[in-house]
Amino acid sequence: MSSSTIDAPAMHISNEQMSKLFNMCCIALTVTAMTFAIRAGILTELGDKFGLSATQLGWVNAMAFLGFPLATMFGGVLYNAFGPRKLVWMAFTFHILGLGLTIVANDVWGLLISTLFVGFANGCVEAGCNPLISDMYKDNKTTMLNRFHVWFPGGIVIGALVSAAMTSLGLGWQLQIAVMILPTLVYGALLKTAEFPEIDKNLHSTRNNIRNLFSPLYLFLVICMTITATAELGTQQWIQEILGASGAHPMLILAMITGIMAVGRYFAGPIVHKFQPSGVLLGSAVLATLGIFLMSQVSGPMVYVAAIIFALGVTYFWPTMLGCVSEYQPQTGALGLSLIGGAGMFAVSIWNPIIGGWVDDAKATAIAQNLSGDELTLASGQALLSNLVLFPLVLIVLFICLHIYLKRQQAIKS
Repeated sequence: MSSSTIDAPAMHISNEQMSKLFNMCCIALTVTAMTFAIRAGILTELGDKFGLSATQLGWVNAMAFLGFPLATMFGGVLYNAFGPRKLVWMAFTFHILGLGLTIVANDVWGLLISTLFVGFANGCVEAGCNPLISDMYKDNKTTMLNRFHVWFPGGIVIGALVSAAMTSLGLGWQLQIAVMILPTLVYGALLKTAEFPEIDKNLHSTRNNIRNLFSPLYLFLVICMTITATAELGTQQWIQEILGASGAHPMLILAMITGIMAVGRYFAGPIVHKFQPSGVLLGSAVLATLGIFLMSQVSGPMVYVAAIIFALGVTYFWPTMLGCVSEYQPQTGALGLSLIGGAGMFAVSIWNPIIGGWVDDAKATAIAQNLSGDELTLASGQALLSNLVLFPLVLIVLFICLHIYLKRQQAIKS
């Protein structure tokens, strides 16, 4: 996780402290990611335990994605007012509270409230850590944000493998949730002893940030973020329903996808510098579209090939969208970064119950066609993917427009 290989700009803290802060952020993001992976892994068990339909499970998922934007709506303002330390403390507190309440939940309302708290904690991590890293590495923002976001797919790999292993050993959903408390305590310990830099009050002025939020480019990026987030997270969160009867192990597929994403983000620097952020996003949309389409058509070993293409597509979506804001709209500051992240998660919270409804409808259609067992699950999963492919397909058009616009702006400036 260490950032010591990156030359740091002059700060009021040492390189050792900056590295410690970066590692703390990475571990906090790992916890965030594990909440997504392990929830995906136990989704079927939760449905059986509490007697929930796919639509109701969609609402449980939605609470995590709703809590995130609730945190980020206020996170940028709090960052400007109090700095990142208090935001990360909020993340720690709500992670402990949310995970604890999930373990003791005994009905759907307990699941909804505890998942909302976990989502709020995840949003505080993003709202505090993204602008902190952007501030610490002013000359290398997109690269370092990609390197930080290695630990979202990295955490999903860890969570997916932990969930798969514990499930195979007969260890239930409550123990799987409890595992996440351990890394939470680790980043809490780092937070307690970390030294934070002073924030730039000129850049992190809420009044100035708000004034710059209404630029056409920023609003366009927000729209794109809502679609990239749904294409990535909407697909991954329903991996059990999508690939449950495909002939491939869903959680191992999830681990493979996110493992590829982690490696890709770690080595993002040369790719971003060569193709520029807009070019990276356009190529990503093309690969994501192809990957989802292929997953809707194949089964058996070919699912792994399709999943690899999908992984290459979604690898750079989230951190490069943040990098675009940080580089092309820097005056939006911490507020701009937190709000665009919140917009992405809010969109996923809206789409999750709809995706759950698509699952229920696809299963009803399959039943009407006298399908059952694995045939029913396979047909409904492929039908769901046929809907999900529309998200990256729209992005291809939007990112072509973005790429042309930024090229023209660059030509004007030069």
